[in-house]
Amino acid sequence: MSARNTVKYKLDPDNLPQITATQRKRLAAVAAMPDAEIDYSDIPKQTKKVQWTRPGALVSPENKQQVTLRLDTDVLNFFKGTGKRYQSRINAALREYMKAHQKVA
Repeated sequence: MSARNTVKYKLDPDNLPQITATQRKRLAAVAAMPDAEIDYSDIPKQTKKVQWTRPGALVSPENKQQVTLRLDTDVLNFFKGTGKRYQSRINAALREYMKAHQKVA
């Protein structure tokens, strides 16, 4: 355990933990749940309507950091479908998320 009481685990894909019968039952119940029954009450409300636009001037490359990021296929395809500079739009979406959560925190 770290100084911040964070427990870290490493998942070995060749030696996955066994799912108990109780966990299997709970997962099946969640999978069968209709979307209308999902509780969104812990998600912050949108304070204003978000208008997505093309990003403005490019940010200086010195301000960028290259990372490897795994995205769901449908998310990546959506952004790629918006044309060139889709990575800048992904960055803009992440920035809006960051701003929304900085105001709350």
